[in-house]
Amino acid sequence: MITKQEYERAAAYTRRALKNAGIAITDEEARRIEIADFGLGDLDNLGLQLLVYVNTERCCAKEMVLRPFQTCPEHIHNGGLENGKPYEGKEETFRVRRGTCYLYVSGEGHKETIRARVPDTEVTVFHEIVLREGEQYTLSPGTWHWFQAGEEGAIISEFSTKSRDEADVFRDARVQRTPQIEE
Repeated sequence: MITKQEYERAAAYTRRALKNAGIAITDEEARRIEIADFGLGDLDNLGLQLLVYVNTERCCAKEMVLRPFQTCPEHIHNGGLENGKPYEGKEETFRVRRGTCYLYVSGEGHKETIRARVPDTEVTVFHEIVLREGEQYTLSPGTWHWFQAGEEGAIISEFSTKSRDEADVFRDARVQRTPQIEE
C-alpha cells in the first residue's frame, strides 16, 4: 500500500522524466499514470511507474518509467481464460528510450555475476540482457523475467499483445499487482 502523497510524488517524477526525454503526453494521459508498488511498501526500490497508451484485444503500447535501481519483480505472463475464451500469454518487446535496463530471463547466468542489485524479492532467473538507449528485446509468452533500471533510471517503451497485468503471476507470493492507495 502506498500513501496518496507517495503516489503524487511518483506521478510527478514520471511526468518530469517523460518530459525530459522529449516524450509528450496529454493532460488526460498525465492523470492516468499508474504507480505500482507491488504491495511491498518500498516504492523507491521495488516498483514501476507506467502509462498505457492503448490496450486492445490485439495490441498494447505503454511507457514504463523506473527510478534509479528501481526493480519490477520477477513475473510471467501466462495464458488463461477471459470471458470463457482461452488466450495466450503476452508477447512483449522492451525498447529503452532513456537510461539502461537490466533484464533477466531464464538461461545461462548466476546471481553472483549480474550487474543489477539483487532485489529484496524472490528471483530465480539470472540470464542478463543489458539494454541501452535505442536497444530492444522481445520476450516470448510464458517467460519468467524481472528488470531493473541502471543508476540514471530508465524509460522503456513496451509494445505487446493485449496486456492483462492483473493476471500476471509473480514469483514472490507477497507481490500484489493492483496498487492500493491509502487516503
